Amino acid sequence: MWTCKKFHELTVDELYQLLKLRADVFVVEQNCVYPDIDNYDQDSLHIFYQQQELIAYCRVVPSGKYEEVSIGRVIVRKDHRGTGLAQELMEQALLAAEHQFGSQPIRLCAQAHLQSYYGAFGFATISEEFLEDGIPHVYMMKK
Repeated sequence: MWTCKKFHELTVDELYQLLKLRADVFVVEQNCVYPDIDNYDQDSLHIFYQQQELIAYCRVVPSGKYEEVSIGRVIVRKDHRGTGLAQELMEQALLAAEHQFGSQPIRLCAQAHLQSYYGAFGFATISEEFLEDGIPHVYMMKK
């Protein structure tokens, strides 16, 4: 079931599961040591798919933290990749962003190899490729 919650609406278990999934994928699986807990979660919308465990997650950060509304921390658990959940997750994120913040540009920082994936949702690359935590990334924007 898809859920969209503000930070203060998350249960302790939901918060624990989303932080664990982010650490499992971004820190352990991708071998990146970086400060995942960045004080943006408190103002963000948290979109996730959960059965017994959290399977897919992302956050929508309001403008102010960045210039534009931003979608980030996009994750599907490794054993559920290739099932279509990533597409559903992005659709849910875009709907939540429009519902909460209106129709405005949305930014994301994408791993470079995912440019065509995000391009299918209307995002266009707006930067040169750069390294972030040792992984090639680009900035993308949906107007």
